[in-house]
Amino acid sequence: MRILFVCLGNICRSPAAEGVFLHLLNQRGLQDHFVVDSAGTGSWHVGNPADRRMQAAAKRRGIHLPSRARQIELKDLEEFDLVLTMDNENFGAVKGLAREAGVRATAEIRPMLSYSQRSSETEVPDPYYGGEAGFDHVLDLLEEACGALLDELSEHDQATNGQL
Repeated sequence: MRILFVCLGNICRSPAAEGVFLHLLNQRGLQDHFVVDSAGTGSWHVGNPADRRMQAAAKRRGIHLPSRARQIELKDLEEFDLVLTMDNENFGAVKGLAREAGVRATAEIRPMLSYSQRSSETEVPDPYYGGEAGFDHVLDLLEEACGALLDELSEHDQATNGQL
C-alpha cells in the first residue's frame, strides 16, 4: 500500500503525518507493508527538512521526521494508492491535479481527518505562523487519525487477503 500525505509547503503537517504513520507502522511491525511519503502543493520549501518546531514537537513524542520537502507531481496520482490532504485548499489542489492527469490518476484522494473518530475538526490547521501549542495540536490530530487509518487498512486487508 502506497500512501502520500499532502499539505501546502511540506514542512509542517504532511511530514508530521508521514512521521507519525511511519512510527505507528514500526510499533506494529508493519513497515514492510507500506510505502509512505509526503509532498506539498507549493514549491517554496523544496529540499528542506521539516520545520524545526515540528521536528522538536515530534521528537518529544519519540517520532522521527525523515522527509525533505518536495512538490506533488502528476505521477504521484498514478503511483500512490491513497493521497491524504491536510486541509480543504490542498484537497482542491490535489483534485485539480487529478483532473489534469485524467484516467492516469488512480489514487484515492481524501481529507486526512476523514479518518478521525474523536475530533470534530475537518482540517489539520497549519501551525507555521502560530506558537508551540499549534505543533502539538497538529500531532494530536495526526496521531489519532493515522491510528484510525491504520486500523481501517489492517481490518480491510485481513478481511480481503490477510497479508497484514
